[in-house]
Amino acid sequence: MSATVSFEVPSPRGPRPVTVSYRRVGSGEPLLLLHGIGHHRQAWDPVVDILATERDVIAVDLPGFGVSPGLPDGLAYDLPTTTAVFRAFCAAMELDRPHVAGNSLGGLLALELGRERLVRSVTALSPAGFWSESERRYAFGVLMAMRRIARRLPLPLVQRLSRSAAGRTMLTSTIYARPGRRSPQAVVAETLALAQATGFDATLLAGSTVRFTDDLPGIPVTVAWGSRDMLLVRRQGVRAKHIIPRARLVRLPGCGHCPMNDDPALVARVVLDGSRVPGRGR
Repeated sequence: MSATVSFEVPSPRGPRPVTVSYRRVGSGEPLLLLHGIGHHRQAWDPVVDILATERDVIAVDLPGFGVSPGLPDGLAYDLPTTTAVFRAFCAAMELDRPHVAGNSLGGLLALELGRERLVRSVTALSPAGFWSESERRYAFGVLMAMRRIARRLPLPLVQRLSRSAAGRTMLTSTIYARPGRRSPQAVVAETLALAQATGFDATLLAGSTVRFTDDLPGIPVTVAWGSRDMLLVRRQGVRAKHIIPRARLVRLPGCGHCPMNDDPALVARVVLDGSRVPGRGR
């Protein structure tokens, strides 16, 4: 069951109210889960129950995605603002430097939270920000095409397509290597989430100049990449390793851009291993 929390975020025009929707389950050290652009927190559903056996899991809808309202006037959808949002979110939730795992945009945000020393460890699954300019243009073009298609498809057609493996492949094969494994209900919900994401356009625009270029000394970092990622090609993981040389670079065989659905057991193990900081719990 989801819940919401509201808090204030500083802006040049004074504090602005922000509301974030989340699901919290499990016990242990806190683990924050962040999804990618156009997605929602349910992207993590295949692994949440596994993670919850060892962690206090908080899966969130980023502002302007899922059922979280968009950011108010005065707050931009850029990386510094989103980092400030999650600084305030953690304070409101009384989370003392949680572990964080993110996918795509969420992976980039997880790394930024690590750079700001707001988290204990970072696990980034196919994180954004390690692209060349041509790779960025390709990825953004694909994302915009996916958004246009999702907005134009009538809901009855999406529901009909989702009932077959072939239809689910047509709707989601860009992000999943094994789209047939995704449930019809999940495919319908994430197609609607992409179509209705109020923060999509502004987030994509803000990301056009983003590159992650900093090391994260003192923060355990895991970077994992699916071997069948069709959106952010896996050579970007090698770049991430050069920029963050102490990071653990993990290959996810047979997984696509959103690997949580393709191999839940493997992804859960990677996230849990990444959050086992020496001297800090399990």
